[in-house]
Amino acid sequence: MKVVLIEDEKPAARRLHRMLSKENLEVETMLHSVAEGITWFSENEHPDLIFLDIQLSDGLSFEIFEKVDVKSAVIFTTAYDEYALKAFKLNSVDYLLKPIDQNELHSAVAKFKSVNKSQSTQFDANYFKELLTGKSYKTRFTISVGQHLKIVETSEITCFYTENKATYLKNEHGRSYLLDTTLDMLEKELDPEKFFRINRQVIIQLKAIEDIVAYTNSRLKINLKKVDGSAFIVARERVKDFKNWLE
Repeated sequence: MKVVLIEDEKPAARRLHRMLSKENLEVETMLHSVAEGITWFSENEHPDLIFLDIQLSDGLSFEIFEKVDVKSAVIFTTAYDEYALKAFKLNSVDYLLKPIDQNELHSAVAKFKSVNKSQSTQFDANYFKELLTGKSYKTRFTISVGQHLKIVETSEITCFYTENKATYLKNEHGRSYLLDTTLDMLEKELDPEKFFRINRQVIIQLKAIEDIVAYTNSRLKINLKKVDGSAFIVARERVKDFKNWLE
């Protein structure tokens, strides 16, 4: 099994290297910065497992994942607070709190070996970067209705959708309003715990879901509260992520 360490403190990297040797894991390489990580992962075959320090000398290590589609499982090595650690756990990402303990390292490695590799890699780098940098999500939209401005709270929205190249939001009363934005931009502004893009045309809110039904070609059909006569289909390639989002 191939392992890569990403740690900017070289003594800490060497210590972890020795600890991994006791677990019979061979470290392929040690990287010490975001820049090194981007270069290495762009030019080399990706390892099975990465031990990833969050704060590196030239930025947050998540920036590597913004530049390169990394195909590896990740175990975080971190000194961040309990709030962040709980978020890592809830999103099926393991972590080791510094200073790293050999027994905890053994347990993390055993966990990685016992689960399916694809399950170990299901995390959103942008989500964790935003969590740690304190990004807040959009809580309301201001919409022009004739000569008036209307404020719509995100808690009142059932979904966002595109139609004829325009973007709309639909509120809990079934009323649609035109927005001057795109679904791609909305994905970055909305809380990912509450909103999910089920296909290229639709983003739905979790609390608006009334029913989920199996549909053709391994897809799912969503019925939303207060939205009559519309079938919202979860694209086949999004079904797995959608189910994980519901948990």
